[in-house]
Amino acid sequence: MLDINLIRQDPETVRQALLKRNVSVDFTELLQWDSERRELMKKGDDLRARRNKASDEIPAMKRRGEDVSAVLSEMKAVSDQIKDIESRLSDIEMKIKQFMDGLPNIPDDDVPAGGKECNTVVRVWGEQPKFDFEPKDHMELAVSLGLVDYERGAKLGGSGFWVYTGLGARLEWALLNYFVQDHIKNGYEFLLPPHILTYECGYTAGQFPKFEEDVFHLKADEGRGFQQFLLPTAETALVNLHRNEIIPESELPKRYFAYTPCYRREAGSYRTQERGMIRGHQFNKVELFQYTKPEDSSDALEELVARAEALVQGLGLHYRVSKLAAEDISASMAKTYDIEVWIPSINEYKEVSSASNARDYQARRGAIRFRREDTGKTEFVHTLNASGLATSRLFPAILEQNQQADGSVVVPEVLREIVGTDVIR
Repeated sequence: MLDINLIRQDPETVRQALLKRNVSVDFTELLQWDSERRELMKKGDDLRARRNKASDEIPAMKRRGEDVSAVLSEMKAVSDQIKDIESRLSDIEMKIKQFMDGLPNIPDDDVPAGGKECNTVVRVWGEQPKFDFEPKDHMELAVSLGLVDYERGAKLGGSGFWVYTGLGARLEWALLNYFVQDHIKNGYEFLLPPHILTYECGYTAGQFPKFEEDVFHLKADEGRGFQQFLLPTAETALVNLHRNEIIPESELPKRYFAYTPCYRREAGSYRTQERGMIRGHQFNKVELFQYTKPEDSSDALEELVARAEALVQGLGLHYRVSKLAAEDISASMAKTYDIEVWIPSINEYKEVSSASNARDYQARRGAIRFRREDTGKTEFVHTLNASGLATSRLFPAILEQNQQADGSVVVPEVLREIVGTDVIR
C-alpha cells in the first residue's frame, strides 16, 4: 500500500511514477475523500470532547441540585451527531481503502518505463552451449532417461502436473538440498511454513484483492467468500511472519528462507514452447526473504541477487541477469531483477529467480514496523524476496545444457553425491 501522505503532498509526481507502469490514476476523488475524512475526524473529536466534559460536569450539577435535563438533551443530540459522523467516516474510509488497495507500488527511479520489451540485460555469465550433434529437448531427455513421468502426472493431477521418478526425483531433491545447505551456510534461518494460508496473508503480500484468481481457493464458508488458499510462493507466508508486530531495531535485518511447493492456477493458454515443466500448476521452490531498515534495503537487494547468482553459477549453467521494466514488475514491488537460465530447445532465457524490493508497500498493508533505538519512534520496515531457487526451469536447463551425443546428461558436480552418479544414462 502506498503512503497517502505522498499523494497528499505531490499527487502529480506519484501519478507520473505510476504511468511508468502504464497505470493512469486520477487522485482528485481520493483527495476529496481524504479531506472530508479529516474534517469529520476533527468534528468527531470535538464532539467527543464536549460529551466528555459534560459527563464530568453532570454529577457536580446534580450534587448542587441543578437541573441537568437540558444538558442531557444536548448530549443525546451530540451522541447522535457522533454516530452519524462515525457512519459517514466508515463509508469514506472504505472508499479510500478500496482505492488505495488497487494502486500498485511506485517503481524506483532507475526502473525503466514500459513492458518486457524495455527490460535491460545487466550481465551475462558463461556461454551458450554449442552441440556437434542434434540436441534433444528436456521432455525427450526426461522421458528417455526415466526421470519424469508426464502421462501419469496428468492422470493424477490433470494438465500441468508431472511425477519425478528414479534419478529424476533424486536430481530434484539434490537441487533442493543444495539450496538449503547454501542458505544455512550464509546465515539465513530455515523455516517450513504452512501451505494453506488465510486471505489476510494474500492481502499483506499485495496479491489480493486484485490477483485473487491467480491462486487455488479452498472451499468458501457459507456466504463469506474464500477464506483460505494454497500458497503460490513461500513469499506469501514469509511476509506475514511479523504481521501486526513491532520489531526491535537490533533484530534487523531478519533473514529467512523456506522450502515449499508452489501452487499456481496460471490462467490462460500456454505457448507450445512452454510444455513439460517450463510452466505448471505445482513446482518446488526455495524462497529467500528479508526484513530490513529502509536505509539498508537497496544493499539487501543486491545481496539477494548475488545469492541467487552464486547458486546458478555453482550448477555451471549459462544465465543472464535482467533488470525488469516497470510494467513487468509485480504490483507490490518497486524494483526487480530476474536471473534467467538458457533453455536451448526454445532458444530463450527463462526466469529461475526474481529478486525484488517492495520497499514499505507490503509492510504498510501488514502493519509491520520496527522501533528506532535512538528516538523510540516506529517506522515501517522494508521487505525483500528472491527465489533461491525455483527448480522447474533449472531441471530442464540442466538436462538440455549438459546433454551429450549419446543421450546421457552430465550431473553438476555439486549434486552428484545425492544423485549418486556423475552421468545419467
